[in-house]
Amino acid sequence: MNVREIEDLFYLNIHELGKMADEMNGRISTFSVNRHINYTNVCTSRCPICAYYRETGYVMSVEDVVRDAVSAINAGARELHIVGSHNPEIEVEYFERILTEIRRRAGNGVTIKALTATEVHYYSRKENMSVREFLSRLRDAGLDMLPGGGAEILVERIRKMISPNKANSKRWLKIMKTAHELGIKSNATMLFGHMESLRDRAIHLEKLRKLQEKTGGFVAFIPLVFHPENTSFDHVSRTSPQDILRTVAVSRIVLDNFRGIKAYWVMMGEKLAQVALNYGANDVDGTVMGEKIAHSAGAKTPAMLTKEKLVQMIKNAGKIPAERDAFFNILEVLN
Repeated sequence: MNVREIEDLFYLNIHELGKMADEMNGRISTFSVNRHINYTNVCTSRCPICAYYRETGYVMSVEDVVRDAVSAINAGARELHIVGSHNPEIEVEYFERILTEIRRRAGNGVTIKALTATEVHYYSRKENMSVREFLSRLRDAGLDMLPGGGAEILVERIRKMISPNKANSKRWLKIMKTAHELGIKSNATMLFGHMESLRDRAIHLEKLRKLQEKTGGFVAFIPLVFHPENTSFDHVSRTSPQDILRTVAVSRIVLDNFRGIKAYWVMMGEKLAQVALNYGANDVDGTVMGEKIAHSAGAKTPAMLTKEKLVQMIKNAGKIPAERDAFFNILEVLN
């Protein structure tokens, strides 16, 4: 599927598009019990699209990160999502200590998903080591998976406007390829609804599809709705529900080699995430305990949702709920 063919999908009737995408999924829609830990908000990149970063902010101690992780595991979390920013005071040993201690305390009962590709780029360069060496050290300390963040839009013309100081698109893709070669699975994201065109979205999806054909290392795709509040783009209107559903549907059709397409309720809102389960999404992410990044940009969704609430959301969409692990293996079907 080429870029032109992908772009053309965006112009189909939205209901026909949704039907096409929904037919690619089974009746089951999934969720996970997960915890977000944002270890710092100090960042040198200062992206115009970001409402989270601070020049002077906080850094969690190793002990505090581990405490929050263990608390979440004791509450039933099977997946930890540990991301932050580009903090010049943090060294690779900080991450190694966190991963080693969580693994020691929790064993293999939890999946540790940590550091976006742009964080890997920043910290490996700061530590004067190759991406392969940096990732190998984290893997050996207990890292299971990379989240999909930092992709934004994989088109340089757009990246120069929205995240000029981050790793470029080629570097983001290269880091994911290296991770996959090392046996580290990952997710992928796309931040949409800001300066990009439909063609830019098509280019982004085509690049992800091509890399997945080579490595098979991506697990899930998360289309992230841009929230402009408290950013340099606060003059931009939030995109429409129709555009969000259309983008979810196109993502499912194009990325048929990804196991999951997430309707991330934190940024979509609960009601629209529920609708998206009939427009190509087959997952609502999870309980998302402790998320700070989207909420700093004006997301009005709750700080977390209970397992029971997610089950009901899925049932109300006419789907069968199931709890999964981070790799999209079904743990329990909840009729």
